[in-house]
Amino acid sequence: MTAKSYARSIELPTETLFRNLKNAKQFAIDIGGSLAKLAYCSTIQRRTSMVFDEPEQDSSEHVYNISETEESILRLHFIKFETKYIETCLDFIKINLIESTEFMKDKYIKATGGGAHKYTDLISSKLGVQVDKEDEMECLITGCNFLLKNIPDEAFIYQRHGNPEYKFQGVNHNIFPYLLVNIGSGVSLIKVESENKYERIGGTSTGGGTFWGLGSLLTKAKSFDELVELAEQGDHRSVDMLVKDIYGGAYATIGLPGDIIASSFAKAARSTKDKNKSNFKDEDVAKSLLLSISNDIGQIAYLQAKIHNLKKIYFGGYFIRGHPMTMHTITYAINFWSKGEIQALFLRHEGYLGAIGAFLKGANDSKDDQSFVWGEHFAGSSGLASPKCSGFLGKTRSSTFDMLELNRLDKPLLPCPLLLDAQNYLPDTVDLTQDEEAREYWLQCFTNGVDKTRQQAIKSQPQSSDAEKRAEKFVIRYLDRLKVLKENPCCYGSLTVRSLLDTSSQYLSELHFTDPYSQQKQFENEQAVKLLSSHLRELEKLEWPDRQLELAQGILAGNMFDWGAKEVCKLMESPGFGFKEARSRLQARPWLFDDFDEWCIRLKTQPVHKCAVIFCDNSGADIILGIFPLAQELLANGTKVILCVNSRPALNDVIFSELLILVKKVAAISSEINSALNEGRLQVMENGQGSPCLDLRLIDNDLVNMMVKEKADLIILEGMGRAVHTNFHARFTCDVLKVAVIKNKWLANRLGGDMFNVMFKFEKARQVSLVTKQ
Repeated sequence: MTAKSYARSIELPTETLFRNLKNAKQFAIDIGGSLAKLAYCSTIQRRTSMVFDEPEQDSSEHVYNISETEESILRLHFIKFETKYIETCLDFIKINLIESTEFMKDKYIKATGGGAHKYTDLISSKLGVQVDKEDEMECLITGCNFLLKNIPDEAFIYQRHGNPEYKFQGVNHNIFPYLLVNIGSGVSLIKVESENKYERIGGTSTGGGTFWGLGSLLTKAKSFDELVELAEQGDHRSVDMLVKDIYGGAYATIGLPGDIIASSFAKAARSTKDKNKSNFKDEDVAKSLLLSISNDIGQIAYLQAKIHNLKKIYFGGYFIRGHPMTMHTITYAINFWSKGEIQALFLRHEGYLGAIGAFLKGANDSKDDQSFVWGEHFAGSSGLASPKCSGFLGKTRSSTFDMLELNRLDKPLLPCPLLLDAQNYLPDTVDLTQDEEAREYWLQCFTNGVDKTRQQAIKSQPQSSDAEKRAEKFVIRYLDRLKVLKENPCCYGSLTVRSLLDTSSQYLSELHFTDPYSQQKQFENEQAVKLLSSHLRELEKLEWPDRQLELAQGILAGNMFDWGAKEVCKLMESPGFGFKEARSRLQARPWLFDDFDEWCIRLKTQPVHKCAVIFCDNSGADIILGIFPLAQELLANGTKVILCVNSRPALNDVIFSELLILVKKVAAISSEINSALNEGRLQVMENGQGSPCLDLRLIDNDLVNMMVKEKADLIILEGMGRAVHTNFHARFTCDVLKVAVIKNKWLANRLGGDMFNVMFKFEKARQVSLVTKQ
């Protein structure tokens, strides 16, 4: 092919599109007739804080030391663009990546899709690499399995005019079997039974190519997207013959409603007018065509699912591409033919299935470890189209580029083994896509708080000359994202307080503010350690009933020290606010949620728990003066304790590397903690997350194994993020204690209380046989 065969009139938004390209080390590409998807893996270098227990000469008073260091993470980048721009994109890659011909010697790029054959020579000549072609169907299945297992909220049901219109399905590790309906030019139906077992069980030649081809003949639409937009505006009843047009109403005997299509395009044939197509609106013709093809595909998919006893049908391919109108027609067809027994499922990232599969094939060939988990990097990804407009992130659907980024996590993540119903568990208490009042409040709340976050980011790096500039970029990017979410709440999956917090953290990390509260946590930990000895002595003086109450109030007082709560920040910044002052702010009993008496009865009248798993919250007074005294009490009674903390920084939450040092400092003060630590009765473990909230669908594999090994029979969830914003309704097969101070007035009012009200919920173990869908 000559250079004239390709479109070159395009300016690449290089800074936001081909991100981290210079650090790329592996490529794959999926080339379709209309769209190409490029995948590459890059190494990301970023600044972070490291804590260590080796006092320097001038800082021996510190409980631990902090230093700035560089860390590396692996990130997958997926970029979708129109195939006609492939040469320009290859030129850009060549200029920005390839240092010399020797650099690309013996390297290869995995390619799939129809264009893998058509563009082999172009890719080889431009990049000087070998093109290794992979089977398209195998790549689609591999990519689909990967997304369903790794990305929460990947699959969704589309409910036109519903609230919300997108109903996300969470994450399910048991994804098989399922039917994948890939609608490209034609349609293929693939039954997938396992990672390596699948077969094409059917298909039809009437697909996206049919829609586009006939639409081009019958209307003035110049593109596929324009044709779909026409269909969105059309009324098929002027073209299609309905049941009521034949029978004057419903055909009740055989169960056909009057408004069901009896014959597509039949009115065009029977029109008394001139048969010139100009007598029919393009919009109506496009709508009739879309419904005709979608109904046929829906019926074929349903029949194949019925024959093969498959309950899940996922739709993807160029025909779908997130078009609300297309998803609606497919959904309607499946619902009609299955009589509501099966729901059509769509994928947020279905356009990347082939590219993901090809990339993973290359990773397997290079013997890269595939047991790791990948998490979506929202700060670098495009979102779903709004059902209110036809664009991605406010752009038109003809927008040239679309992106997806995934970060590799350190360890495999698994569901908590003590969840009553892991398959139907949803972590978040409030779905902001559905609750308009809550959505408006929290979006405004995070908008108002962005300047405070900016100030803290700058404060955390006083020696950095560009900290202020980077912090300003954070403000701009995060506010832009909040505006997008206000217009399209379903853009990135379920919108929750958790997702808003996590997205903020991702933007901060992207701009090298990985732990803005590191110095603040260090200071608060030091102050709390100084108070621990006297606090433990005071507890020892108390009789058992009074001590249990004091332990509970100690956890609650410690939980007040939360830099993620605006109202508490004002108190913490005021002179003289300490542990005793925090305790005095607590609600007097009876608390808003008060199961303290039931908790005490459980402790006194039943055998001690074998093992307690405590999901901890904040640094400082929270962990040291609240959680450690409780842990000491449990250990003294014969209960093993696992302290679980974040793997990565989030606000002022204590993290694993910090707690490993803090537990030694506490052990030097408490003989019970010391002996338990040495004997293995007290363990510190990471939860695999980096969020102020807690998603129990994805926790550290080692923690899961330890919970099973130690036969854990008590879970303690502490703090608003872990017990209120998430897991408020979570149910377990073991006893659970949910403890938090409500530090947001709006939320407290919603729960029927007021600022600084207390939640102390004790829930007994539930039987698996009582599982019902949440």
